[in-house]
Amino acid sequence: MSKPVTRREFLNLIAATGGVATVLGVGGALGLIPASTQASVPNLMPLNGQRRRVVVLGGGISGLTTAYELGKVGYDCTVLESSHRCGGRIMTVRHGDLIDEIGNPQICKFDDEPHLYFNCGAARLPSSHKNTLNYCKELGVELEMFINENKHALVHDPDLNGGKPMRNIDVSTNLKGFMAELMFKGFNNAELDQPFTDDEAAKLLAVIRQFGDLDEDGRYSGSLRNGYASGGFISDPVQKEMIHVRDLLKANTGLLRSVLLENEGETAPMLMQPIGGMDNIIKGFLRKLEGKVEYHAMVMAVHDHGDQIDVTYDQNGQRLTITADYVFNCIPSHLMVGIENNFPEEYRSAMKSIRRGEAFKGAFQMKQRFWENEEIYGGITWTNQPIRQIWYPFHGLLKQKGVMLAAYDYGGGSGFMRMTHDERIEAMLSQGEKIHPQYREMAEHGITIAWHRMNHMLGCSARWGARTPENERNYQILQQPAGRHYMIGDQISRKSAWMESAIQSAHWAMAHMDQRVRAEAGA
Repeated sequence: MSKPVTRREFLNLIAATGGVATVLGVGGALGLIPASTQASVPNLMPLNGQRRRVVVLGGGISGLTTAYELGKVGYDCTVLESSHRCGGRIMTVRHGDLIDEIGNPQICKFDDEPHLYFNCGAARLPSSHKNTLNYCKELGVELEMFINENKHALVHDPDLNGGKPMRNIDVSTNLKGFMAELMFKGFNNAELDQPFTDDEAAKLLAVIRQFGDLDEDGRYSGSLRNGYASGGFISDPVQKEMIHVRDLLKANTGLLRSVLLENEGETAPMLMQPIGGMDNIIKGFLRKLEGKVEYHAMVMAVHDHGDQIDVTYDQNGQRLTITADYVFNCIPSHLMVGIENNFPEEYRSAMKSIRRGEAFKGAFQMKQRFWENEEIYGGITWTNQPIRQIWYPFHGLLKQKGVMLAAYDYGGGSGFMRMTHDERIEAMLSQGEKIHPQYREMAEHGITIAWHRMNHMLGCSARWGARTPENERNYQILQQPAGRHYMIGDQISRKSAWMESAIQSAHWAMAHMDQRVRAEAGA
């Protein structure tokens, strides 16, 4: 008689085949994994007429969050932003907008239509990011659903199917079938530790069969889940020919992982975006901060004097100094180390330890929404080419034109970072037309963005690397204030590259400062 597996073994098996999202679903149902946290907005003490000034360095979302929350309770806040815009890596471009990449400045030439825009940085908002959603509600930022995974989008690998793109649903359905067959066999032959009951085991075997569309004997022989070869509405459905696992394994393993696990981690919950572009969140904050933001203000020095802190900055040819009670700083740490300051040596050393990722995005305005003729409405096509991904716009459905993400390389391995603008455009065209033959003919007004060359940024999200004792110590140092100076932003978080991370870092720093203010007031 075969032996059932333990809960631990079953979760390990699921993790090895189905991925993190599946484990989270099972673990959450069993009560083994905690639910997502609630919003972290600090309960700040109102100043009730007391005068306190705060200077915020940088108009990223953490800086704007700080100025907004402190302003509500009576702080006099000034935001110094070095660029011509706020938002940092939350950047949406439309007709006439500047892409301020060093050595590659561009003016966006998309048609002047509301649906023709491109989110150059942040582009997705998970429904589990409660603070970001709370601010959207509070600031009147309307949201719409974001289509991340679309099984009718494509998968492309030169070694798969003779280089011809395949529907995501054909690849993923057959992969799940083969994996379920392995799970079924592994389940019946696993070692006994702390077993499921017979009833639990029977239910789990039923779930495995349903997961992979197996027959009663646990065999996979194809499925109707990926659509019909013919029929299905009036006549009986005819199943597509099964794709054998040996053929699927000709594709790059990273590509197959993307097909199966795209909706994992932060992209597992329902995703959203602000209607009309991601920067509408930034505009929501700015409506509440009228007159509080100084643009083209280049910070030159920060000096903490114990009882106050001075910030020196250049603006419009003048050198100015502003004195504050506290400073909140979301300038990228690798830039801040080059700005004059009197922070403790270990604090400066910790700032130098944060590395920065590279990220590249490119986009085209398309003369026609040809993908909709192929029954693709939103979602991502994956390819084992340097462009890696194509995103189909879900806004502006059925209109004539649309803006398509034509390349997204997060990590810098594609070579786009070292290309000229024209070389990037040609690479995106030549790779895109291997997926859609009409691609080159339809593409116009291409834009490219390499974040490590973007002015005032020179990098993408923070990279802390492995959680070593040294990195842990540096993180703890930077999370704490240096006198009256607080570092904020996704760089001071356990999970960089998300708006939620940046917002929570600002909340943590404000709550810490609030305790100091309460202590001084004897509250």
